[in-house]
Amino acid sequence: MDVEILARIQFAFTVAFHYIYPPLSIGLGLVMVFMEGQYLRTKDKTYEVLAKFWTKIFALTFGIGVATGIVMEFEFGTNWATYSRFVGDIFGSALAAEGIFAFALESGFLGVLLFGWNRVSSRVHFISTVGVWLGSMFSAIWIVVANSWQQTPAGYQIVGEGVNARAEVTDFWAMVFNPSSVERILHVWIGAFLAGAFLIISVHAYYLLKGRHVELSKKAIKIALGIALISSLAQLVTGHASAEVVAEHQPAKLAAMEGHFEENAPADLYLFGWVDKEAKEVTGLAIPGGTSFLTHQDFNEPIRGLDSFPQDEIPTQINAVFQFYHIMIAIGMGLIGLTILAAFYWWKGTLFDQKWLLKILVISVLLPQIANQVGWFTAEMGRQPWVVYGLLKTSNALSEVVTANQVLFSLILFFVIYALLFTLFIYLLNKKIKHGPDESPLKDQRPRQREVSNAFSN
Repeated sequence: MDVEILARIQFAFTVAFHYIYPPLSIGLGLVMVFMEGQYLRTKDKTYEVLAKFWTKIFALTFGIGVATGIVMEFEFGTNWATYSRFVGDIFGSALAAEGIFAFALESGFLGVLLFGWNRVSSRVHFISTVGVWLGSMFSAIWIVVANSWQQTPAGYQIVGEGVNARAEVTDFWAMVFNPSSVERILHVWIGAFLAGAFLIISVHAYYLLKGRHVELSKKAIKIALGIALISSLAQLVTGHASAEVVAEHQPAKLAAMEGHFEENAPADLYLFGWVDKEAKEVTGLAIPGGTSFLTHQDFNEPIRGLDSFPQDEIPTQINAVFQFYHIMIAIGMGLIGLTILAAFYWWKGTLFDQKWLLKILVISVLLPQIANQVGWFTAEMGRQPWVVYGLLKTSNALSEVVTANQVLFSLILFFVIYALLFTLFIYLLNKKIKHGPDESPLKDQRPRQREVSNAFSN
């Protein structure tokens, strides 16, 4: 393999591994806010017990997410020096904003969230939980803004020429609100809400099947299912909005996502299929003109196909982009169906009696994670061969002195270290889940409640 392929594999691997954890932190943070809010509203200790339990798991995901995120910043300098020089002004602004507006907020309240249960009032602790959750949300904003600028550059000028060329910010807010940033931020947020909500649903469905923590689990699933239902439906809206932005600003990516080759013809909407790049055809089940309808509300409206672009400016892995995109769509529709089905049984009052459905909910934790991963693969592979769309090609963004052997060696080391980290994460997560929430505060509460009841009866 040459150095470009190895460097891309290394960065894809580290990003994919890191991206397991921030969505979980954001999603868990939202559910924890609702749990603590319910405790403040009702004074029901059950919600406090749930919040304490999930705070421990939040801390685990947050810690590994921070550790794995640092690595990517070093990779910019080691493997992608030309790219770093080109986007340094843009990324510097976005990452500085993240430090000021997000990390400071998140780290400022994190200690109170983790260690302040018996040291501050319930209201102050709730505010701290909200602060940490908002900090993680703001952090996602600036990371997505930086990535979105690479997809749809705006608010910049090019300074210098050749290898010394770089993008310089001319309008900070135009850079922030570039054509794809808002839609992509919403899409990422909602994907994170689904990841966190389904982790909670999965764990508490497992408890119900085992007959453990039954009352706690019913209340936890009620909160998480509500968030999952709303988020899955909202993801359909944000996904469509993101696709419309792609159609307008990255037409080659849209053509790859749907395997559309003809230069100027209506584009079909494939439910599933397989792309033959050499034959320039797709074998599968499609709605004729469906993509044209979703894009222009007209089944017969032409859409630019891959044949209308220079062949060195279209994705090289068209079938991979097609498959990843359709996996994401299939999972998204599956999550809508699953949450509606679970909500229907909950409305009938029989959800917790449906063991077959609880078993499905246990393994459903994997679905949002897979959808988040393949969604990013679609976005990044569909952008190729550009690392900054229309401005800088990936092949021109590499460090000039790094060798293939150096990248391969570091890739192997990263794989070993990340495998150990993932094994540790699964071990600790499994240990915390098997231990379960500490229900002793609830047991201590019941004798006092009986004493009060007896006092009034006497």
